Amino acid sequence: MLSIALPKGRLLPPCLELFQRLGCIGLDELASSRRLLWEEPGQGLSFMVVRAADVPIYVEYGSADVGIAGRDVLREERRDVYEPMRLGFGRCRLVVAGPPELKGDDLRLRRSLRVATKYPRLAREHFLKRGISAEVVKLSGSVELAPQVGLADLIVDVVDTGRTLRENGLVEIEEILSSEACLIVNRASHKLKLKEVNDLMERIAKVIEAWGR
Repeated sequence: MLSIALPKGRLLPPCLELFQRLGCIGLDELASSRRLLWEEPGQGLSFMVVRAADVPIYVEYGSADVGIAGRDVLREERRDVYEPMRLGFGRCRLVVAGPPELKGDDLRLRRSLRVATKYPRLAREHFLKRGISAEVVKLSGSVELAPQVGLADLIVDVVDTGRTLRENGLVEIEEILSSEACLIVNRASHKLKLKEVNDLMERIAKVIEAWGR
């Protein structure tokens, strides 16, 4: 069987729908309960549900043969995995955002700048490339709160519609990268289970094409 790591959070519903379209009939258990493991013997697949940021780790170390992770997570984590396929759903953007009065400012002229984010590697690289001196504060969630309580001047976070930014009095300043869900594969599994991996990718490609995502 191929073991597949799925991410908790916003990507889980479309991931479950994808595999339901492949014929997996029992995945509602993963969506409606605290269950984290599920097997579909008829499809030759088993599933685990883990934190989104942990999917590349499970795949790199071989606890999962295959995983689904956002491109933003893959660029932040930089794990040693294959990335053979983009899936066309879960689209979002990683952006710099902050109070409206900072939009249009030359941030290179600021002597001190603090940035709150769940993506410290990508944030540091972005500001370094721009020649901006910034202290990066890593948070695990609710980064939109940071500018409101004086923890940070700016945030780096993913946005879809931008509604959360607006509701917290923030505006998008610039985009760092675009993201979508990607299929990733363990390097050893890519060799030892090549047929199974390729068969799965072909099936997914047909579903994605028919799905119109």
